[in-house]
Amino acid sequence: MTTIRREVLTLPAASPGPDNPLPPLRPLDEAHRIDDRDRAGLPRDMARQVDHEPLRSLLPVMVRDGYDRTRRARELDALVIENDRLRATVLPALGGRIASLRHKPSDRELLYVNPVLQPANFALNGAWFSGGIEWNIGATGHTTLSCSPVHAARVPAPDGGEMLRLWEWERLRDLPFQVDLWLPEGSDFLYVGVRVRNPHERPVPTYWWSNIAVPEERRVLAPADEAYHFGYERRLRRVPVPEYDGVDRTYPLNSTYAADYFYDVPDGRRRWIAALDEHGHGLAQTSTDVLRGRKLFVWGTGPGGRRWQEWLTEPGTGGYCEIQAGLARTQLEHVGLDPESEVSWLEAYGPLEARPDGDWHTVLRGAEERLEAALPRADVDTAYEAWRAHADTEPGERLAEGSGWGALEVLRADLKLPGTPFDESTLGAEQEPWLHLLRTGTLPEGGPHEPPGPTLVARPWRDMLETTAATPLAEYHLGIAQWHAGDRAQAVRSWERGLGCAAERWPLLRCLAAADQHDGHSERAAEQYAEAFDDLCGHRPEGDERWTAVAAALGREAIGALLAAGRTADARAVWERLDPETRDSGRFKLTEGELLAAEGRTEEARALFDAGFEVADLREGDESIGALWARLGDEPLPARYDFRMRPDGN
Repeated sequence: MTTIRREVLTLPAASPGPDNPLPPLRPLDEAHRIDDRDRAGLPRDMARQVDHEPLRSLLPVMVRDGYDRTRRARELDALVIENDRLRATVLPALGGRIASLRHKPSDRELLYVNPVLQPANFALNGAWFSGGIEWNIGATGHTTLSCSPVHAARVPAPDGGEMLRLWEWERLRDLPFQVDLWLPEGSDFLYVGVRVRNPHERPVPTYWWSNIAVPEERRVLAPADEAYHFGYERRLRRVPVPEYDGVDRTYPLNSTYAADYFYDVPDGRRRWIAALDEHGHGLAQTSTDVLRGRKLFVWGTGPGGRRWQEWLTEPGTGGYCEIQAGLARTQLEHVGLDPESEVSWLEAYGPLEARPDGDWHTVLRGAEERLEAALPRADVDTAYEAWRAHADTEPGERLAEGSGWGALEVLRADLKLPGTPFDESTLGAEQEPWLHLLRTGTLPEGGPHEPPGPTLVARPWRDMLETTAATPLAEYHLGIAQWHAGDRAQAVRSWERGLGCAAERWPLLRCLAAADQHDGHSERAAEQYAEAFDDLCGHRPEGDERWTAVAAALGREAIGALLAAGRTADARAVWERLDPETRDSGRFKLTEGELLAAEGRTEEARALFDAGFEVADLREGDESIGALWARLGDEPLPARYDFRMRPDGN
């Protein structure tokens, strides 16, 4: 029979560090945008969904950039669901990621299992790690829950056994979701029932892609003759499958540059994707038809792709590619979810043995026949109906606890969400001031020398902030909510009102500086940032890690703004007041290099490269290291700093 048990995994892991304490006011750094030239000719539904309410801001989520690259043995809580055929290992504190899926009769691991836990800047809000199966909800990109806890519990399964339920509140779109893992007795396939609910009285854009890491020495099969190719040059092209530009792209190592291939699976065709090794062994994923999209992501064999592969794991270990399944054809789209409605489907993951090489249609036909024999399409539909009848079943024993944000929203709106309880017991310190506002109509002032904490920006919370007492803290939070809503002028007025009577001015000054920067007022932004940093230094208590993170975040923004305004001496003054451990970090070594270059001290900037540094939170697609190197001379960029993801000249 199926069992669910707790385990502890010990892995070399980097410290997650603190979240960035400054609210993300800048427009989202979104790589998944397409060139306007490519919109013409798209299918009508796809063109509509590409433009359907793309995410403009990370608020209310905070950026997670406090991690480093120093790994030591750390214990990770895991939940294992197992029958006599399969064993799945789940990490509830890390987004409910399936870290391993092992087929017991063949003793084969079906996924790419990362031997380390190394956060990198790939999630929408920063910290993300590679390997396993992740559940991406919210908006185009890796979910903000990549390195966050989710709720987990035992639930009765349709066959009388047990399921493992994972659930959370996705904060970018304010949507609750659940993922039910079910292993029927004797099954070679792990069933995954997914439900996303919109409990609101308004339509909400939604997004889902199940992301599966597999070793890259594979051939990837999906039932399509064409795909939409999307690379880091942000061009979307319809290309043939399997060969494009004279190369068979279904072999990940045949591509030079990182790219997405979104397979155009014809209507009525079974939805599936597989990755098979040279011997025909590998993983297949299939689903009910609601999960229509299928995708291959490759890193490519170019120096940038290889460098990223090393960056995310241990040098010398094997690389990986990703096969994925989503609600839309591509990850550039958002799907509308009607008021007080839901969308649900069933996925299945298991071993597949089929011939990988040869004529494309012959290979596909053989793989589909083997998949149908192993798991008939009709059985997936039947399993979905059986699971759907249990989706509202209340969880039993709680196995892990997620955040308290869902509980706060349930209290605010008096929501009824059978099957996914968000208990008041999960409310914590971050929710406490907002719970006080909800119950009393007033926002409590923080303690002396306390950072402001996270802001809630949804319309109901904004309405409450507009009617509460106009304290500096309330004006600070109200301005952030107004900024998020697009009312930029009113946000500035709120921050200016709060500034008039604030004892600690730096949070409001920083918001005003960010607004000036957004509007192109670089000199005024620089002045506001300099004043904010000076005020912070005057109030900051010594020896408090939270304030070290605040100073680092504000100092980094201030130096950038001052350099952009040509105020190099003032940027140097901010640098000198940062903590030594902050200045020694890789991110600030790059900042120091930019400062030295602005001062004309080219040789000293080059010496930083020669000594070596690692920018732990280097963003996917970020070319700032290469840009700085180019300012210092004409030599080729050293391989250790080459993270470029696109061909030169694009």
